[in-house]
Amino acid sequence: MIVGTAGHIDHGKTSLLKALTGGEGDRRREERERGITIDLGYLYAPLGEGTLTGFIDVPGHERFVHNMLAGASGIDLVLLVVAADDGVMPQTREHLAIVELLGIGQALVALTKTDRVPESRVAEVREQVDALLAPGPLAGAPCFPVSSLTGAGVGALRQALVERALTCQARADQGHFRLTIDRAFSVSGAGVVVTGTSFAGTVKVGDELTLSPSGKTVRVRGLHAQNREADQARAGQRVALNLAGERLSVEQIHRGDWLLAPVLHAPTTRLDVELDLLPSEARDLRHWTPVHIHLGAQDVTGRLALLEGESLAPGGRGFAQLLLNAPALAVHGDRVVLRDQSAQRTLGGARVLDPFAPPRNRRREARLAQLRALTCEGLEAALPALLRETDNGLEPLLLERQFNRPRQGWQLPDSAIEVDTRIGPRLLERGRWQRLEAELVRALQRFHEEQPDELGPDRDRLRRFALPQLERPLFIALLEQAMAQGEIEASGPWLHRPDHRVRLSDEEEALKARLWPLLEAGRFDPPWVRDLARELTVDEARMRLLLRKLARLGLLQQVVKDLFYPEATLKTLAEIALDLEAASGVIRAAAFRDRIGLGRKRSIQLLEHLDRIGFTRRFGNERKIRRDSALASSAQLG
Repeated sequence: MIVGTAGHIDHGKTSLLKALTGGEGDRRREERERGITIDLGYLYAPLGEGTLTGFIDVPGHERFVHNMLAGASGIDLVLLVVAADDGVMPQTREHLAIVELLGIGQALVALTKTDRVPESRVAEVREQVDALLAPGPLAGAPCFPVSSLTGAGVGALRQALVERALTCQARADQGHFRLTIDRAFSVSGAGVVVTGTSFAGTVKVGDELTLSPSGKTVRVRGLHAQNREADQARAGQRVALNLAGERLSVEQIHRGDWLLAPVLHAPTTRLDVELDLLPSEARDLRHWTPVHIHLGAQDVTGRLALLEGESLAPGGRGFAQLLLNAPALAVHGDRVVLRDQSAQRTLGGARVLDPFAPPRNRRREARLAQLRALTCEGLEAALPALLRETDNGLEPLLLERQFNRPRQGWQLPDSAIEVDTRIGPRLLERGRWQRLEAELVRALQRFHEEQPDELGPDRDRLRRFALPQLERPLFIALLEQAMAQGEIEASGPWLHRPDHRVRLSDEEEALKARLWPLLEAGRFDPPWVRDLARELTVDEARMRLLLRKLARLGLLQQVVKDLFYPEATLKTLAEIALDLEAASGVIRAAAFRDRIGLGRKRSIQLLEHLDRIGFTRRFGNERKIRRDSALASSAQLG
């Protein structure tokens, strides 16, 4: 169990911990000289429950609330300290608000300095504290009058801590390991050491982790859990890790950084959250308010974008997006505390719903429906609604990171199916996938009715016509399924229903028989429309009309205006491009020109056509083959 103190400055938090444990936490020279706690202090003691209890001593001064927050995010139980002579003070209220916003569910109250006041004052302050706790989740927390000086009441408080430790639920360790760093220092002979609270998972000596958000890979050389040397540490423990890494130094590590299992490394600057504004706020919170955002041990500035209106009333709850000025790490369910722009006042708190929030359409009803689904506690509870509200499916890797749930432990709903795309699997609702396929087939039929003289659209044109909301990889997977089921057929690049055909008249068939040998003889430099018309003594407009009709039939492709290439010739050009890429890794215009024996202008026209039909992708002055193109597949088979 990890216990954290909370309370106003000079209410005796540090002295109480010394009386409880017999030890004194880490203290800076400045703290000893000034007699106040400035930064986090740590100590460990066996209270009698058989294990070490970790204590985090936090500063009470209002100027150091950011340090208090860095330590509070990982505690199991808060020890709220109120001096009997002062009673409830401003930081008592603010620390309690922070504890409630962080979702810390257990509390004990220590009324300190009872040796300085009469019994009537102790009773009066106890009533103050009861009234303070009454509206919140910690109402009824046991209260212990103590004196750190005389030791009165300390034993009873210690026994209460032992009982809480015995019933404290261990944090789930099924997820990937993640630890928020609150200290980093160098130890002579050992190197870099970091400490922090483990939020999830387990870590062992020898594990490779990612230091995030920098992305640096480190290895665990040794570790201490709850101040004892160990081979393994788990969620809910205070952990010290001795790290090794290439050119690793203490200067590269900052409070608020994370140590993670590599799969979780996904820094973000946008968080969609469920926001709670404190009832004590004097005015509404406005859209786009600048704020300090405390997540784990990190303090980062940013802005708050409200997603349901332009303001939020005191005590209100609503969805919001946090736009951070520096990258952060978060998973679903993490707690966030928000303070004002000057870091003088706590505004409220939030629960992270989606650490990979979209930059656009964040206020659309479909997105808000997804956020409502994400208010559920876990992945399985949220999945059915998430699947209903997505057009492009859910990426399993993103869900694994979002919920910190390794995929092998998932229990998918019966309605979910996994669709393989060329950029990885997607999860979709079975009924939605079937409706998308039916919509695709209906749209293609409608295209035929509107364009009866065309054989059909190519892939990208059909996507724009039928399902523009689908990402291309998912659309290709849907199209391939429809083709496998015989609902759609392909003639060259053109897609059509099985019963749809564009037919040539007898006169057109006769003209085709005369012009085809000329196109094939031209090889990489076929005749232009005007040359074909002159050679065959045919009207140029009639020749152009026939060639366009042959292109719609999938027999020709128009590279530039009035210049048509047979499909077989383009397949040969594709084979040349494949050979060039195999030889040098890329396709260069000069090499392509030399292979086909034409001028640079025509070579560039052909390469740009290959780009347009999705066979190649251009990178500067070079190109590479797109392996998912139909032409690439046919050229390789050829």
